[in-house]
Amino acid sequence: MAQNVSMEDFEALLNESFEIDTPAEGSVVKGKVIAIEAGQAIIDVGYKMEGRVDLKEFANPGEAPSVAVGDEVEVFLDRVENARGEAVISRDKARREEAWDRLEKAYASEERVEGAIFGRVKGGFTVDLGGAVAFLPGSQVDVRPVRDAGPLMGLKQPFQILKMDRRRGNIVVSRRAILEESRAEQRAEVIGNLHEGQAVDGVVKNITEYGAFVDLGGVDGLLHVTDMAWRRVNHPSEILSIGETIKVQVIKINKETHRISLGMKQLQDDPWDSVEAKYPLETVHTGRVTNITDYGAFVELEPGVEGLVHVSEMSWTKKNVHPGKIVSTSQEVEVMVLEIDPSKRRVSLGLKQTMRNPWELFAETHPEGTVVEGEVKNITEFGLFVGLPGDIDGMVHLSDLSWDERGEEAIQNYHKNDVVKAVVTEVDVEKERISLSIKALDDSFSGAVEGVKRGSIVTVTVTAIEDGGIEVEYEGAKSFIRRSDLSRDRAEQRPERFQIGDHIDVRVTNVDQKTRRLGLSIKAREIAEEKEAVAQYGSSDSGASLGDILGAALKTGDE
Repeated sequence: MAQNVSMEDFEALLNESFEIDTPAEGSVVKGKVIAIEAGQAIIDVGYKMEGRVDLKEFANPGEAPSVAVGDEVEVFLDRVENARGEAVISRDKARREEAWDRLEKAYASEERVEGAIFGRVKGGFTVDLGGAVAFLPGSQVDVRPVRDAGPLMGLKQPFQILKMDRRRGNIVVSRRAILEESRAEQRAEVIGNLHEGQAVDGVVKNITEYGAFVDLGGVDGLLHVTDMAWRRVNHPSEILSIGETIKVQVIKINKETHRISLGMKQLQDDPWDSVEAKYPLETVHTGRVTNITDYGAFVELEPGVEGLVHVSEMSWTKKNVHPGKIVSTSQEVEVMVLEIDPSKRRVSLGLKQTMRNPWELFAETHPEGTVVEGEVKNITEFGLFVGLPGDIDGMVHLSDLSWDERGEEAIQNYHKNDVVKAVVTEVDVEKERISLSIKALDDSFSGAVEGVKRGSIVTVTVTAIEDGGIEVEYEGAKSFIRRSDLSRDRAEQRPERFQIGDHIDVRVTNVDQKTRRLGLSIKAREIAEEKEAVAQYGSSDSGASLGDILGAALKTGDE
């Protein structure tokens, strides 16, 4: 019985010794390289067990294998014995197990890990983290998109673990997080050395429509297009190019967002400081049209100084016309300074003021009474508009079309584009109006009544008899004598006592050149003759009667 107990104890002790000394499958064991042959390393893992490992498993990505006979290495024991009686071992799996333990500790403490990019996969790259393979998304390679990752391949560098799952064997790392962290430190250091108003050198890194980003040595600042020059800049590429080194001034630093605003024009003299001295009011200067809008055109007097020519100051004659039809961009024009407001940095300019007022010029060259010729530009219900020299119009009112026809009838004789002659009757420069008369061209009345004045006695011919009086004619000029002017004696104020063709003497009471009318009166002639007779042959004091006086006057006349 005792012998049986001792045998059982011995068997138990033997089994216990096997369990302690024989390595378990699926664990990492230490071994010694005893030979290298046929691209493999033969490793003794103890207990008379040997295994083979490909030399490539001893190499880091992009490097040659580093192993020699006698080296002690750790390997992963897959199986104790295979068909050839050898242990199945792996250096890669040993490194992986070791790496996972190390990486889990780094992930927990948010420490950086070292690795090397060794391959490209869909959506990113593969990274060797000392035995464990991680995925590096394309968006996590750099702070800016990377077009060529070739220079980064095989290069040992730090990474930040974003996510890891040992059960699934997934690890996601970021290189960008490391760069951003170092950039933030660098930015804080650079910004700490900058102050507003400081002039620094920078390199243009990027150009956009609204400005340029300038590298100040680890930190970028924005140079807005409006701060590049005092003059108008349509696009930053007009004056800057990528890679160019420029001198800028720090305008503003936002300590919270680390945003830096830069300026170039602030390092130059402000041209507005001397605008009032260089451009006195009402002086004329040559400028270049830089921009055209619906309300006017901007003209550059010098780099950084622009003035506005309002649409109302562009032309004397072209009203309600878009400025683009008067001037064009880049055109050089002469302008007059109308107003300056340095505080608002505004200059009001005039284009038409550099040219003579066409109405003033017309008034000088075409005084009243001048005959002009022009084309009928427009026909309205109140008259004709006629084109005149200087690109201006004159108007012939209905009442100035004809002596003989009513205006509404006379205007029917004219058509647009007809060329007509007219007489200038009035020029109003302030109101920009020119009055013309076509009927004034007919000067026959003036010729007919030449030498005739108020009080003259003329002989007229009766041409028509009406109830209200008689129509008469003198040298082709017609006139009308009212019933009340036919005689001094009321009983003789009868139109029917005259016959068409009768010649009668009348006294001129009025000469109206505008209406081409003579004021005539038989009654006024008789009264004038009576006064003359009284003055010559008698007076009221002599006692002679009016009949005696007239009789004496008539007798003298007969003799």
